[in-house]
Amino acid sequence: MAGATDQKLLEEDAPAVVRHPGLAEEVYEAILARLTALKIAPGARITVDGLARELSVSQTPIREALGRLEGEGLVVKTHLIGYSAAPHMTRRRFEELYELRLMLEPAIAAIATGRLTTERLDALRAMAGIMSRRRRGDARLRYSAFARQDAIFHDRIAEIAGNELVRRTLEHQHVHFHIFRLVEHSQVTEAALEEHETLLAAFAAGDEAAAEHAMRVHIERSRDRLLSTLD
Repeated sequence: MAGATDQKLLEEDAPAVVRHPGLAEEVYEAILARLTALKIAPGARITVDGLARELSVSQTPIREALGRLEGEGLVVKTHLIGYSAAPHMTRRRFEELYELRLMLEPAIAAIATGRLTTERLDALRAMAGIMSRRRRGDARLRYSAFARQDAIFHDRIAEIAGNELVRRTLEHQHVHFHIFRLVEHSQVTEAALEEHETLLAAFAAGDEAAAEHAMRVHIERSRDRLLSTLD
């Protein structure tokens, strides 16, 4: 259900939300979609009243969502000023996050290989398939959808590996890349999809060493593709 909600919100241009029991989650996803698609630019002020009018909801779920996004580093709250979108990532922060990923994710891929079932592998392939679908509309929203699915794909691998502490650590880092990776579109997605296929082939073969290597290469190439944007 969460994946379907993600896709619906990210494929629509600045979607509003509908009142229902999951309103808080819908508001969170709607604001996140605006942030990841740069509908709200890095560093831009975010007004609670403005979002409440735009989404046709009260201020309460808006504040809840902004508090959650603040905890994830995508929103900044300044005393007596209010909320704003987090600024662009610094080169140092970028390098630190990729160092963390390279420390954790290759090992996690190797562990996950030994714990894969047919059903789990099929689910990973389905996620990769969702990322490869062509969509019409706003290019930034399309790439935003890809970035979200990519984060889910990597999170699922960590979940399969079974180390919840590592999974949560990684989970809170992926969101930072959603805005940052919007600098490029088709080149980034096509390269990443090919690397995912190599990783899936290693999973299917049950080759832990190959999976670890494929994940390392994927992260290193992702880092290298984006470094030029910091220069």
